[in-house]
Amino acid sequence: MQFSMRFLVQIGLVAYGLMLGCQSTTRVKEKRPTTPEEGLVALLEGNERFLSGRLQHPHQTQQRVHETERDQHPFAVIVTCSDSRVPPEIVFDEGLGDLFVIRTAGNLVSDLELGSIEYAIEHLGPPLIVVLGHTECGAIKAFLEGGECHGHIRQIVETLKQEPEEQYILQKEGKNLAVCVEANVIHGVDQIRQQPLIAEKMAQKQVGVVPMVYDVHSGKVNVLDEAAWLEQHAFLAPRQ
Repeated sequence: MQFSMRFLVQIGLVAYGLMLGCQSTTRVKEKRPTTPEEGLVALLEGNERFLSGRLQHPHQTQQRVHETERDQHPFAVIVTCSDSRVPPEIVFDEGLGDLFVIRTAGNLVSDLELGSIEYAIEHLGPPLIVVLGHTECGAIKAFLEGGECHGHIRQIVETLKQEPEEQYILQKEGKNLAVCVEANVIHGVDQIRQQPLIAEKMAQKQVGVVPMVYDVHSGKVNVLDEAAWLEQHAFLAPRQ
C-alpha cells in the first residue's frame, strides 16, 4: 500500500506531538521543589540544560495552561533585571507556573517589589527567593558613568547611589562594573531578608534567599558566596 508524501508528513507531525506530550506529562508528575535546597538544585540543573543545549522546555504546553488556569504553585521567586537578555524561564529551562518573576531595571528592590515578594511567599508558598543580577547591566553602567539622567531614569541611578555596598565599592575599588553588579545583588538580598515575613520563614527554614549573577557572555548562572564576597572586598560599611 502506498502513501502520499503529505500523508507521511502528517503522520510524522502527529507522532512528534505525541512524543512532546509524553515528555510534558512526565515532567508534570515530577515532585515540585518544597525546600530552598531543592529549589536551588532545580534552577541550577535547568541552567545546565540551557548551557548544554539539552533543553526540556517543561510546562510549555496547552495542557499546562489548563493545569494552572485556576491557581499557581511556583517553586521560586526570581527578582531580576528587565534586560531582554535575561529571561528567567529560558535560562533556567522552566515553564508556565514554575517561577514567580519580578523584573525591574537593575533588579532594584523597592516597596513595590517587596510587596510582590511577600504576596508570593504568603499566598503561593515558594521555598526560594533569588535576586538575579547580570553582567554588563545597563543600570549599573549608568550609575558608574554619572552624568545627567533624564526622566525617571534618574530615580534608578539615585536608588543605586543610596546603596551602602555600591558607595563602599566605589570608594575602595573604583568603577569596577562586575563588582558593582555583585554589590547590587548582595544589597537586594539583604533588603529582602530584613522583611519580617521573610525573616520568620527563613528562621523556620521554609524559605531561602540566594544571590545570583547571570553571565550574558556565556549564559551561565553563578551563585554568589556572600560571606566570601564580603570578606574579599572587606565590606565594613553599615548596611541599611
